[in-house]
Amino acid sequence: MSQILAIDTPARNACIAGDLSTAEELLTQDINANTNKYTSYANRSFVMARKRHWDHALQDAIKSVSIQPSLTGCISKGIALGGKGNLRDSMQAFDLAFTFQAIAIFNAGQHEEAIMRVQELAATSRNDIHACRIVEAYLRVQLVISALDGGRHNEAADHFTAVVKMNIFSSRSAIHSRYDDFVVLFGWDLASLWMTANQKRCHALLQAGRLWEAIELWEGKEPLLQDIQDKVLYELNPVGSMAKLQSFCKIARRAGYRWAWSDTCCIDKSNSVEHQEAINSMFDLYQHSALTIVYLSDVPPLSKSGALADSDWNTRGWTAQELLASKVILFYQEDWSLYLDDRSSNHKESVTIMQELEYATGIDRRAIVAFRPGMKCAREILQWASTRVTTLPEDIAYSLSGVFGVRLRVDYGEKKQCALGRLLRKVIAQSNDITALDWVGKPSEFNSCLPADITSYKAPTCKLPSLSEEDIQSSVSSLRGTVALEPASRLYQTLDYLSAPRFVHRRLHLPCIVFPVTGVRRKPGQNKGIHFTYGIKADGLRDLDITTEDKLPQFPRVIPLPAWQTFLLVRTWSRHLLELPDAADDTESVEDWSVSESTSSPSENEPVYSESHSRALRLIVRLGQPFSAFLLARQRDGEYKRIASDRNIIAQVNDMASVGDMMDIRTLEII
Repeated sequence: MSQILAIDTPARNACIAGDLSTAEELLTQDINANTNKYTSYANRSFVMARKRHWDHALQDAIKSVSIQPSLTGCISKGIALGGKGNLRDSMQAFDLAFTFQAIAIFNAGQHEEAIMRVQELAATSRNDIHACRIVEAYLRVQLVISALDGGRHNEAADHFTAVVKMNIFSSRSAIHSRYDDFVVLFGWDLASLWMTANQKRCHALLQAGRLWEAIELWEGKEPLLQDIQDKVLYELNPVGSMAKLQSFCKIARRAGYRWAWSDTCCIDKSNSVEHQEAINSMFDLYQHSALTIVYLSDVPPLSKSGALADSDWNTRGWTAQELLASKVILFYQEDWSLYLDDRSSNHKESVTIMQELEYATGIDRRAIVAFRPGMKCAREILQWASTRVTTLPEDIAYSLSGVFGVRLRVDYGEKKQCALGRLLRKVIAQSNDITALDWVGKPSEFNSCLPADITSYKAPTCKLPSLSEEDIQSSVSSLRGTVALEPASRLYQTLDYLSAPRFVHRRLHLPCIVFPVTGVRRKPGQNKGIHFTYGIKADGLRDLDITTEDKLPQFPRVIPLPAWQTFLLVRTWSRHLLELPDAADDTESVEDWSVSESTSSPSENEPVYSESHSRALRLIVRLGQPFSAFLLARQRDGEYKRIASDRNIIAQVNDMASVGDMMDIRTLEII
């Protein structure tokens, strides 16, 4: 401890003397004088750890790392997490600390040893691999800059090639969630590279934070309409992406086609109207194409089964619609030979290739072969897209508009949250599909009921227990005689008449079944980092726990909450619970359901239940099952905001028989 505190001599001396209170006071004075002094936060974290005040120690460590990632900060975080019993995260913090130690070794001139140490850390199963890759990229870029300063341009080019070929670039989904960290450690150093004719453009892109565009500019930009217009394609210099375009056209001509379309050069991107129309029409273009040719530049010749699944093509946002919309696809390897030497007319008919793609994308192979907008729930499609990334952040939304069958105005610069929010608003309004509200993570600035990032859909949807028809019939029988039929039927009718969810500008008008929250208590010993766990009590529901980054007021308490500040647990309303047939259902399925209702004849003394009464009781049974809930907080103006959770909130009513009596049904306005 005293060695780590060597930066601050008075605090160090106080620690050696065992006067931890004085050490804490001295470090607090330092922090008050300079709130950005990350070393003081880290050192105070060590002091609090000595005092076994683990929550305080962790808060200081997190603050230190947030200001400036460092060896000292990561070690203090590892100690605090270990003290709280979170051993897995503690070991990850120590591993990251060792990567900063590697930077110190690197700066001492031991370059190869430093990079080897980081690579070894990345290979361990417990480690945060992507963080190590970030540090490795940082070290390699320092070598590039050093080589450039020494006039060793070939050596610099070799080092930069190593960086570009690292997993940090080939697996963009891996780095996407750590974009800010990456820019801090690496992005601005890249601006020092003056190795291409596009250096000013590359620098401008980096200054704007558009890192991936700069990388693609380095690797060789795709040809644009202006590059090929009024020119003979095969007479152009066959280098980089131009060679790819020429090979694409040769393959199309060899297949017997006179016309070929490539989105990079067949759209005038300088014309905003044409660009807008092209993006909204792209799904249809692929859907009606006679053949879609997919070139896999990262799949080497003679590759065996599995290489396609590892291709970067499966991680890009725009390629999802190529896969789903196209009826006929052929995959070509790096040398333009057919993948797996499969010479069939359509690789979508290959069981082997479709199994690979199902494994790589998480999309059911039947959907890959015969997808159409509207055939899957919104949540499932969003989960497919959650691991994909795009060069421009807004494109993750624009690339999905055709998959959902909606038209979306293109407005680059509006920010990712706004683009994704507008897409989800259209999806909900057009389909009444509220599964898009099923996510965990950070809320969007667009609307708190929507996520800030598509990665919030990555976790599979919560699997709730399902009832068999036999279970439903048994529960219905047990409710007969204990549940008043007329109120149950009125409940059914009330829910049947509810309007669909709708957006008015950015406000979501959401029909809900409401359960007022009567108590919130933070649970001691279950808080991890910036997350807090609360025990929640609500009218009509069993007690449950919620974990969130938000600090919630605890009540009931001596000083009551303001009258306007209330919390609600809500169940978003879905018409599927009414068991009404969809328009697409055939008559036979409806008749089959009616027959199953009347298979058992009532006894002589048993009352006859109408079909409407039976449906009402079936609804009561379904409402009594566990469900996914939202926690909403009322705002001063009467609207509500969703309190985001880091896991699904599962609620259940106390008593199924009383469901109909305590249902509070409202349409809430959520901002």
